[in-house]
Amino acid sequence: MREGLRERKKRETRQRIADIAMGLFMARGFDNVTVAEVAHAADVSVNTVFNYFSTKEDLFADRQEMAVDLPQQVMRERAPGESAVRAFRRDYLDAIDTRHWRHGLNLGSDVFARIVNASPALVARLREVHDEREQALRRMLADELEADPDDLGPQLAAAHILNTTRILTAYAVQRMVAGEVWEMIAPDLRTEAEKAFDLLESGLGDYGARPLEAAAAAGESAADDQDREYDHHERDGDD
Repeated sequence: MREGLRERKKRETRQRIADIAMGLFMARGFDNVTVAEVAHAADVSVNTVFNYFSTKEDLFADRQEMAVDLPQQVMRERAPGESAVRAFRRDYLDAIDTRHWRHGLNLGSDVFARIVNASPALVARLREVHDEREQALRRMLADELEADPDDLGPQLAAAHILNTTRILTAYAVQRMVAGEVWEMIAPDLRTEAEKAFDLLESGLGDYGARPLEAAAAAGESAADDQDREYDHHERDGDD
């Protein structure tokens, strides 16, 4: 359906306000900028800003609706026979190659992270967005699988998949914030992503199992401790 002139102007106005707000947030920090200042810089009224954005936090997270839908888009676009985990593996590796914003790997992600981390309100808002993404993916999985209401499978799968992508991105962004160049980060991130999705595909299984040698050594150490404790008591008895 073709976009009408009115809809196009509203979309452009919304985007202009969001872009101006982000510029102010980047320059001065989220908590140091008021909605009134955003409105003044965008040459609109405060009421107009709130017509497009319900809260100040929404000005920052202006792509939140797209962000919530992205995991569902990955599911919609998966190939016949492709599992959810494999679809997200493919999508995440592509985002590494293209530095796409959908997984927070784009240029400027370190600046974005600094602004968020400096504002408790934004930390809370981004957590809400993550929860919304997870619940939307859970509902989609449950619908596709026709899962019973008390089946925890879809919720566990959604949580594991999205927490994996979130942790991978946090790893990359942390290195960006530290000043490392993408050319150094990307190969390591790809390696970590492959390992992470291997874990998801195979299940944790024996991951973290105690090596037999370590267990035997620990057993011997415990036995030695018991012997020393016994000798100590024996000497106390002789006294």
